[in-house]
Amino acid sequence: MLRRKGLRKSKWLVNTVLAIICLIWTIPTLGLLVSSIRPAADILSTGWWKVVPHRAWTTAEQLQLPRETDLRGPIEVGGVTYTDDQLRSGVEQDGKRLIWENRRARLLNVQEKGWVANTQFTTQNYETVLGGKSYSITMPDGSTKTEKGSGMSRSFWNTVAVTVPATIIPIFIASFAAYAFAWLRFPGRRTLFVVIIALLVVPLQVALIPILRDYTALGLNGTYFGIWLAHTAFGLPLITYFMYTSISQLPRDLFESAFMDGASNFTIFSKLILPLSVPSLASISIFQFLWVWNDYLVSLIFLGSQPEVQVLSMNIANLVGSRGNDWHLLTAAAFVSMLMPLTVFFALQKYFVRGMLGGSVKG
Repeated sequence: MLRRKGLRKSKWLVNTVLAIICLIWTIPTLGLLVSSIRPAADILSTGWWKVVPHRAWTTAEQLQLPRETDLRGPIEVGGVTYTDDQLRSGVEQDGKRLIWENRRARLLNVQEKGWVANTQFTTQNYETVLGGKSYSITMPDGSTKTEKGSGMSRSFWNTVAVTVPATIIPIFIASFAAYAFAWLRFPGRRTLFVVIIALLVVPLQVALIPILRDYTALGLNGTYFGIWLAHTAFGLPLITYFMYTSISQLPRDLFESAFMDGASNFTIFSKLILPLSVPSLASISIFQFLWVWNDYLVSLIFLGSQPEVQVLSMNIANLVGSRGNDWHLLTAAAFVSMLMPLTVFFALQKYFVRGMLGGSVKG
């Protein structure tokens, strides 16, 4: 009985921690989505949480002071005197607040507390980010400025062209290698496997310059084929080890029966290994896809930042560098870059836990 209560408490604790983690992850994502569809003026003046009904000051009426009012001395409003600094920051009296609407025009707002919600939404941020045309954007002070779109749609498809092959190729090669290391006997098998494991601790940064020199000599720098090879080489050690832990736990009797029936190694791999390793393949595909999709350094070194081949991570970095104050563009661009990884993760999530546990229990 005590053991059962202890299990219930531990389960409740685990579920609570997971719920907190999910909440921490979801709130910033929700804020990013809401900000990406708000007008530029609203993003620059209020937080994204202001879309929820809340108590705030709303203008009930406006007072026009005489033009000759001296702002350097006491300012009389309704028989009470205030300083210019008080009216700049807002001064409360009898449940109301006085604040400048237009100081130069001597126009005051008389505000009261009320329930408000900023529910104005627009798709202009996405149109500006994805398109290459020019757009007029209204600023918080009512002025307008013209901006040229970032043309991120091209970067999006460039990233897809880089990520999909750079995910499939290393997983395909590593699966063959993992099968060989797990079930085939050949000279130097252990030594090669130790070398692959050792490569896991080697920082990829130490290989960038030597490989870049070879790429330049071979004419591969700035090409999709070159970036596919780079991501494949950097991803192979981890993928090979991950697949080895899964494939090595498959029942030996299964392979012995297939050999007795005359099946070749390729037949065993294609008809038995791959179907049984789908959860592991899906799990490592998520990791490899996310790494390549969000990669900046490898793409910058081997692909370059020219608009014809520029990927999303470099495009967003340019937005941060040149338009660091334009949150309406940054939020839209960031959410566009998140759509594909989220789609891949939720499409493969049913295999994720099974794949992660695939090598932990002997089958």
